Amino acid sequence: MDATRTSYSPKRGKVAGFLNSEKLVWPISMFGTAVGAGILFLPIQAGLQGIWPLIIIAVLAAPLTYYPHLAFGRFALSSINKAADFSGVLQEHFGAKVSLVITLFYFFSLYPYILVYGPSMTNTIDDILVTQLGSSPLVRWQLSGIILLIMFAPTFFGLRYVLEAFKVLVFPLILVLFGISIYLIPQWSLSAVEIGSMPSAGTIVDQVYRTLPIMVFALFYAPAIPIMAYVLRHTHGDKAEEVSDRTLKFSSIMLFAFMMFFVLSCVLATSPEQLALAKSQNITILSFLANTLDLPVISVVGPIITITAIYSSFLAFYLGSKEALTGLLKVGSPEVVNLVGERKISAVLFVFFFGTIWLAAIIELPLIGVIGDLFAPFIAIILFLLPMYAIRTVPALAKYRGALSNIFVTIAGLVTVSAILRNFF
Repeated sequence: MDATRTSYSPKRGKVAGFLNSEKLVWPISMFGTAVGAGILFLPIQAGLQGIWPLIIIAVLAAPLTYYPHLAFGRFALSSINKAADFSGVLQEHFGAKVSLVITLFYFFSLYPYILVYGPSMTNTIDDILVTQLGSSPLVRWQLSGIILLIMFAPTFFGLRYVLEAFKVLVFPLILVLFGISIYLIPQWSLSAVEIGSMPSAGTIVDQVYRTLPIMVFALFYAPAIPIMAYVLRHTHGDKAEEVSDRTLKFSSIMLFAFMMFFVLSCVLATSPEQLALAKSQNITILSFLANTLDLPVISVVGPIITITAIYSSFLAFYLGSKEALTGLLKVGSPEVVNLVGERKISAVLFVFFFGTIWLAAIIELPLIGVIGDLFAPFIAIILFLLPMYAIRTVPALAKYRGALSNIFVTIAGLVTVSAILRNFF
């Protein structure tokens, strides 16, 4: 990874300079990482619990997004080794054996979800071709294979091209998502938010408790943070943490504002029965709205939004998964990595990722619910509990001890893990 080739300098004029600067590129990358999950999971999964729990979740979303990612970013920047990747940071602070376990947790917090993005992208494009364009269904293994080759394409050329892909995909996506949220307002049904329709306090607490894990995942952009940390250490040196903190604050505000407005707008425009049908059909909320509501704009723009959102999230989750698996090999079998060489290891890992995602897309496993139950605890552990443990034990992070936000993040992490385990059992 060549960090020196990923910096952005101002070009012609102030606007062009801002659009090509890291002040925008990194927040867009963070937004793009989370937005696919937000579109895939949150409107349907959270909406099924009812509007009142979703409103409470929306209030909690801002601190639950900002503080854990802020702590995770500081941990990713805590290495004294400028060239350290995330597994290197873990090994420096916790030793080889513990870092191997944590890296494995990190891998399982990312990899299972890219198995969802392959089938979801295939389903969305197939739905466009068949339902909206009226073409005959294509052979699934051929369609999914072509789609995956296109999805992987920017990663063949390096990190700079991935960041450029984020800019091309995500900046228009933010504007269109906001436009769609506004466009759905006439379809809102406000009967669900009347005081008379409010469930009991115990029911709302239980529903919020059940919804918390999916909300945490839908606003999860940690896979992009170690990549940003690696680059900032090279480009900003001692000021990397200051730049990272500012970026993560802006990213969290932007993600919270646009995504929660979109989710609330989608839920208010549909009924619980419609959301249940969308879940049973294994399609995204926008594809469902395009097929069921008489809204021409949604029919045209909705699937395109879904495709770009899934694509941007896929890129970040894939790079994070690959980095984690590479780290596992470096820590667990360094002699093999030295013997074979990192280029060949990278090629083997590409074959593994492409093959498993392709297989998941071909057989169309109903992975959303299964993955949420089985692997969501890894996200909560990595995002909430790992940074808090590091703040307590790593000397480089000692200055952050005693902050009230640490208590909040720790409690939120434990509650999220307990909610996941309860939903599973």
